[in-house]
Amino acid sequence: MENKKILFADDDPEIREALRLLLQCEGYETEEASCGEELLSKLDHSVDLVILDVMMPEMNGYAVCSEIRKRYTVPVLFLTAKSQDSDKTMGFSVGGDDYLVKPFSYNELMNRVKAILRRYYVYGAKTAEPSCKIYCCGNIEIDTSRCQVTAGGEEVILTDIEYRILLLLASHQKRIYSTQSIYEIIWNEPYTYSSNNTVMVHIRNIRRKLGDDPQNCHTIRTVWGKGYRIE
Repeated sequence: MENKKILFADDDPEIREALRLLLQCEGYETEEASCGEELLSKLDHSVDLVILDVMMPEMNGYAVCSEIRKRYTVPVLFLTAKSQDSDKTMGFSVGGDDYLVKPFSYNELMNRVKAILRRYYVYGAKTAEPSCKIYCCGNIEIDTSRCQVTAGGEEVILTDIEYRILLLLASHQKRIYSTQSIYEIIWNEPYTYSSNNTVMVHIRNIRRKLGDDPQNCHTIRTVWGKGYRIE
């Protein structure tokens, strides 16, 4: 994944320097910001990954991510010293794709960065399906040639992870996917206890974005004790 552009923000200059050196040594193009407002001013469609410190003054990482999601589907990796499940849930609920707790090792950071970019380009929003296919589920339509989702004729902006969860369910309608199956297929990582909440947050976000119409927001059905399906 060399030559991809990574934009990151942290109010600690030493952490910014460390991130810049680590990422550039792996061949990534980098741009940095000392606060959330500066990062937003530098963000455009050329950026392939955003790395955000959570605890920044004035505008924290969660608020920045919420602003990013109004215009972009670029993946977001949170860096934070806060490791509670509630903090991770907050990160996912505002549109974050992954969460790395400080202090972290060089290998751990690089593995997360490469995994996110691999998901984004191999499976995600920046890569079209090998053949054009349109899936229809009620008022929802998924155009895989453009990785575009519409609900009632209106475009719905989903993150990479949200899009792939919806596409997985839509391409196998009425098949029940357990939380573990969804996590292991979408994240391509072993399932752990905390993964259950991660999937639930993303499902909730998808339902919210699809709208308040029961034909939309309840298209993803919860099959209690088994998992999720779309119909």
